[in-house]
Amino acid sequence: MKRDNIGFRVGSGVDGLDEVLCGGFVKNRAYLVRGGPGTGKTILGMHFLAAGARQGERCLFITLGEPAEQLRQNGTALGLNLGGVHFLDLSPTPEFFADAESYDIFSPAEVELEPTTRRIVGEIESFKPQRVFLDAMTQFRYLSAEPFHFFKQVLSFLRFLVAQGATVVFTSEGSPTAPDEDLQFMADGVIALAATPNGRALNVAKFRGSGFLDGWHSLRLDESGLTIFPRLVPELPSAESTAELLSSGVAEVDELLHGGIERGTVSIVSGPSGVGKTTLCLQILKEAAGRGEPAIAYTFEESAEMIQRRCEAIGLPIRPLVESGILTLRQVEPLRFSPGEFYCLVRHDIEAKGARTVLIDSVAGFRLALRGEDLVSDLHTLCRELRNRGTTVLLVDEVESITGDFQATETGLGYLADNIVFLRYLEVRGGLRKAIGVLKKRLGDFEKTLREIEITRDGIKVGKPLTELRGILTGTPEWRHEWRHKSGDAGGP
Repeated sequence: MKRDNIGFRVGSGVDGLDEVLCGGFVKNRAYLVRGGPGTGKTILGMHFLAAGARQGERCLFITLGEPAEQLRQNGTALGLNLGGVHFLDLSPTPEFFADAESYDIFSPAEVELEPTTRRIVGEIESFKPQRVFLDAMTQFRYLSAEPFHFFKQVLSFLRFLVAQGATVVFTSEGSPTAPDEDLQFMADGVIALAATPNGRALNVAKFRGSGFLDGWHSLRLDESGLTIFPRLVPELPSAESTAELLSSGVAEVDELLHGGIERGTVSIVSGPSGVGKTTLCLQILKEAAGRGEPAIAYTFEESAEMIQRRCEAIGLPIRPLVESGILTLRQVEPLRFSPGEFYCLVRHDIEAKGARTVLIDSVAGFRLALRGEDLVSDLHTLCRELRNRGTTVLLVDEVESITGDFQATETGLGYLADNIVFLRYLEVRGGLRKAIGVLKKRLGDFEKTLREIEITRDGIKVGKPLTELRGILTGTPEWRHEWRHKSGDAGGP
């Protein structure tokens, strides 16, 4: 991420936006914020001015639409203190309609342009603002006799503001009948805001003199104003991959994995509903936390309290670890969080808590949070970022088939995993049993047999290798001597 001209930056005042802009706006330049109605353009400008006012800068809000008093009230409702912001209110007053001159209700351009320009120039020269927000620049289009006049007027106006020492943010109200491409050409940077069926987002289309994070970034607009959640772009690895093996805390599972899973790897634990995937992952997290290594579980399906109660019922004591803070159970509502928000939450937690092991339960819940976006691409990006940080990742992936029709994962994520552990149901002599096996271990060898696994009130119990059963992955295995009898083979091993 390149941070050019960092000594000449002006903070945007919007959480997350300075990261997207690689440090903020470049000082003494003009930036266009564009988007449809209700996308947050004016609120972004309020953040920009409020941040400057907090630092003692001279900040000017030029409004051509909403009255100044109404804007102040809106800012207060969002927790933005605009008390230190100076307003130049050029919005029409109620008396404008009643006192209309003989030239008509709607003033011709030549009548209104000159006094408006005089007021703006006089205010700028006397106040000498360091930050200017103008809402909206397209209003000048209606004061111009022709498009070329508008272009010259706006370009000279922006140069005048910058020459006076101001950093300028202005908005446009583009439409199919009155597009704002001319303003995009004039601006030093263009920030687009959008509200889509998949959520709100921000995109930087242009930013002269600096690098920036491209692509669409999640945006939240609520009672606290605007928050930007930058799109996750994996950094270069900050930790070397090591061959250190991490124990699961269950000796037989470690035997299957020839000692455990390597630190800083991605492991998929797959299986049908209720087979014990989450329980096995929580066992691994409990073991990590017991070693004094912070661990976090992100659950899209169960509450933290429900998970703790379930663990207590099977002799998995995680509550003391949760209360001590070494193990964090984070419930995530998939319909509330966008992918960008979830990425930022994970990154913040890892940096704040120093987590070494992370569980995402489950891939299906994560898919729901994506709201139709590319699951494989987004999960790949997240896991790569975590792995680059040296974090061990556990993914719970539910498959639909209960028995038979063996499938390692339901989502085609096998390539992403360093390790794949699968759990399956078996129908043996009219009873339903469970088995565990390892399908893949990229950094080492593993046991090629399956073992029976049980979730009991005393924890996870794993048996000896099921060497006497054949056809286990079909879901209806047969005992070895029965299989021999059917095949007519009385001898052999």
